[in-house]
Amino acid sequence: MFNINVAKAGNLKNDILSGLTVALALVPEAVAFAFVAGVKPLVGLYAAFMVGLITSIFGGRPGMISGATGAMAVVMVSLVAIYGVEYLFATVVLTGLLQILAGIFRLGKFIRLVPHPVMLGFVNGLAIVIFLAQLGQFKVTNELGELEWMQGSQLYIMSGLILLTMVIIHFLPKLTKAVPSSLVAIVVVTVLVQSLELDTRTVVDFVRDMTNDPLASIAGGLPQFSIPMVPLTLDTLKIIFPFAIVLAAIGLIESLLTLTLIDELTGTRGRGNKECIAQGAANTVTGFFGGMGGCAMIGQSMINVNSGGRGRASGITAALALLAFIMFASNWIEIIPLAALVGVMFIVVIGTFEWSSFRILNKVPKSDAFVIVLVSGVTVATDLAIAVVVGVIVSALVFAWEHAKHVSVKRVSDEKGSTVYEVNGPLFFGSVSSFLEQFNIKDDSDDVIIEFKNSRVVDHSAIEAIDTLAERFINQGKTIHLKHLSQECKLLLEKAGDLVEVNVIEDPDYHIVSDKLA
Repeated sequence: MFNINVAKAGNLKNDILSGLTVALALVPEAVAFAFVAGVKPLVGLYAAFMVGLITSIFGGRPGMISGATGAMAVVMVSLVAIYGVEYLFATVVLTGLLQILAGIFRLGKFIRLVPHPVMLGFVNGLAIVIFLAQLGQFKVTNELGELEWMQGSQLYIMSGLILLTMVIIHFLPKLTKAVPSSLVAIVVVTVLVQSLELDTRTVVDFVRDMTNDPLASIAGGLPQFSIPMVPLTLDTLKIIFPFAIVLAAIGLIESLLTLTLIDELTGTRGRGNKECIAQGAANTVTGFFGGMGGCAMIGQSMINVNSGGRGRASGITAALALLAFIMFASNWIEIIPLAALVGVMFIVVIGTFEWSSFRILNKVPKSDAFVIVLVSGVTVATDLAIAVVVGVIVSALVFAWEHAKHVSVKRVSDEKGSTVYEVNGPLFFGSVSSFLEQFNIKDDSDDVIIEFKNSRVVDHSAIEAIDTLAERFINQGKTIHLKHLSQECKLLLEKAGDLVEVNVIEDPDYHIVSDKLA
């Protein structure tokens, strides 16, 4: 599916160096997402540290990077604006508890229901989102305190440094793989800018623009434990619960899809339910330590994988390095040119986007091509969770529509003069109308056999259709025999319950979806 050349195995040296590279890229991302959520930069940085550390230690996908994300930040902004940051912390704690429950009840397995076209749309949409997010780095603050696009020499220098970063990342692995090319590119560009005193924006410029504070910095201390200062009442729960549900869903969907992507790249398999529990534990802890919560980050995970990070040490290194930056090395990190980090992310965009999807659009079914484009567009326009849900729903409806055409009924007569109907294909909510239309009750003999050996009764709609059919035959004074139905079907049939022929040896053993058995 993905054509990125990555090593299948890693070692401690690669993990540590890759983790340092990821930590550098985490700084502007965490600050930007904190700004989106309407909280201070340190709230985003602390979240990146704590979520990243806990999921790296206990998560189900070694090598995957977690932290503060934009998908969750856009949900948080209205909560913070209306109720304040303390309600955000309480919501993050509840979000974590819900995610832990999802893992305990093994809901992570449902990520397998995401069709391949939805996955393609997911990675393409996220690649576009990452690209568009980097365009904000081409804006500067004018004399009126407003952001405007770069012009003149500043734009040329920025573009040149981005290109230099991308060239180093692309070509250095052809010479040596001893160190991650992304880390080398960041160091080289930083040294070049400082040596030549080039006029280009740095990390500290970005932080100050985001906060509109000329003295802002990423410097800070250890996060402090604090119980969210909110009333422990039912009214508070009514406020935070809807936000927590949405955040938990977004966080798990993005994390599990990213886990699937990393599985594809590394040729290994992560543990989805374990990741759910780890993500939940991370968010619960983060809420008590003044962080905004988070989930898996596809951009940083791609940087990690492409740089050779495979083990848990890569994520642990990234988290600890980020904390060290905040506490001890903020002055060094703040001088890194944004161009270097943008260049790294552009390489991520190129590697993440599934370029082969253009080639296959005319070769796959039109419905699949539509789903790919739809999910990509919805991801860009709204957020990942909505896009995936929309994609799965559309794919399911297409599947149901296509398989509704596959039910057929063959009418024959046996040696005794009985009318025999042989049902072929799945019988479910989408096919029941076609099923009922294929019976000619008036022209049948008085003895009718309906054979379900080549069919499968899938849901309660199918049961109701069989009951309806039985009632029609009975009203015409005909005797019918229903053969080869499952035990559940026999229990659920009301009008035709006594008409089912029992054959212990041949009757099928399968389960159907029905509220009556719940």
